[in-house]
Amino acid sequence: MSVAVDIHNHFLPESWENLAERFGEPNWPWMKHLGCGKAMLMVGDQEFRPVYSATWDVHKRLEEMDRDGIDHQVMSVTPVLFAYLRKPEHALDCARMFNDMALEMCARSGERIHAIAQVPLQDVDASCREAERAMANGHIGVELGNHVGNKDFDDEGIITFLQHCAHIGCPILVHPWDMMGGGRMSRYMLQWLVAMPAETHLTMLSLILSGAMERIPESLRICFAHGGGNFAFTLGRADNAWKYRDIVRENSPLPPSSYVKRFWIDSAVFDERALDYLVSVMGDDRIMLGTDYPYPLGEQQMGSLIRHAKHLDHHQKTRILGENASKFFNRSFDKRI
Repeated sequence: MSVAVDIHNHFLPESWENLAERFGEPNWPWMKHLGCGKAMLMVGDQEFRPVYSATWDVHKRLEEMDRDGIDHQVMSVTPVLFAYLRKPEHALDCARMFNDMALEMCARSGERIHAIAQVPLQDVDASCREAERAMANGHIGVELGNHVGNKDFDDEGIITFLQHCAHIGCPILVHPWDMMGGGRMSRYMLQWLVAMPAETHLTMLSLILSGAMERIPESLRICFAHGGGNFAFTLGRADNAWKYRDIVRENSPLPPSSYVKRFWIDSAVFDERALDYLVSVMGDDRIMLGTDYPYPLGEQQMGSLIRHAKHLDHHQKTRILGENASKFFNRSFDKRI
């Protein structure tokens, strides 16, 4: 059987210091435990998301990985903990704290759970230092939110950080957060269903159409969560706009489709037809298993979409389940179950 490496899943520590008291500012995330392995992730006095023990309990994670045939996880922090809109020194403190907690969880996993780090992206210099510290301590990459306030990935500071990651060989997973939409998307989880894939699409096109990709080394390994959002599915529209509107192509020498092989995506699209299309557009060498475990919008039987895909042959499934992750993270993931 093929080795299975889930590169998109999340953790929360069981508890952490009261950040509102530590920083003297309200509305920080905290965990409200409800008993029987259930908790509510809170932001100030507002309920943010119900969670269960797999977010913090390594034994529970390993048990469910064994159940679904997942050999390794590369876990990342839940984006609400990024603190990008806080004071940079507070965001750095949070990054160091949660990064260290992640490694403590990894140390109890028998080398089956690995972590990618968060950084205080509103402070480029601090982000570069924390990425280096985290990689030296055992993280195998970084997770970035897809924007900092109104700054997208064509921002000079963020481009500098991407260049730095390319220089030090630090892979990046980009995850949407703080989604657009406001009141019109306040019902039915529409921010997660509509705005989240749009956020990722916006980030990818910002990198391309701004000309940023011409300034970032091709050695950068950068992956976009949730199948890259809307990017592949509207790539023809973007190419058409680049061809016929000069204001679209003024900073980008090549049409958006020319940059497909600069990006990686995960498989968290929950539909075999969508996965087939992503393979045809991005290539089976640019897709990695991602589940969004252990949250309700994640793949409930991890890896099942790829394993049961009728139009993927054995070699394609092997690449997507684990081989591509080895190339992306530049490390070997061995078979464990």
